[in-house]
Amino acid sequence: MRRITLWLFSTFAALVLLFSYRTSTGGSVTAAGVAAAAVPADGKTYTGTAVSTRWGDVQVAIVVADGRIVDVQVPIYPTENRKDQEINARALPKLRQETLDAQSADIDAISGATVTSDGYVRSLQSAIDAAHLA
Repeated sequence: MRRITLWLFSTFAALVLLFSYRTSTGGSVTAAGVAAAAVPADGKTYTGTAVSTRWGDVQVAIVVADGRIVDVQVPIYPTENRKDQEINARALPKLRQETLDAQSADIDAISGATVTSDGYVRSLQSAIDAAHLA
């Protein structure tokens, strides 16, 4: 009888913990996580499609002036929990700089932020296509 009671209590406790665990798959939050550079007056903004990833949506917007990407913004990215915030605070500035250096979506994924990097590149390519850049 004592073993059954202990087993039931343990099972109940495990189920409560399991169902109360909150993951970041619930969505994403719109935020301005990447600082914008000074944009030339003749710059035009092209927004890529929002790409769903397993941690939330990612969307990239580029500013193009004289046929070059002069700024990159990430208006939507996963920020559901502290881990998402830490990863993206580190990864998004690096992805932005790689984009400005490469002037294309042919950039490397950031280690530890592979899912966000993939969504970023796919949305970036969509924005580049909309801007009719090579």
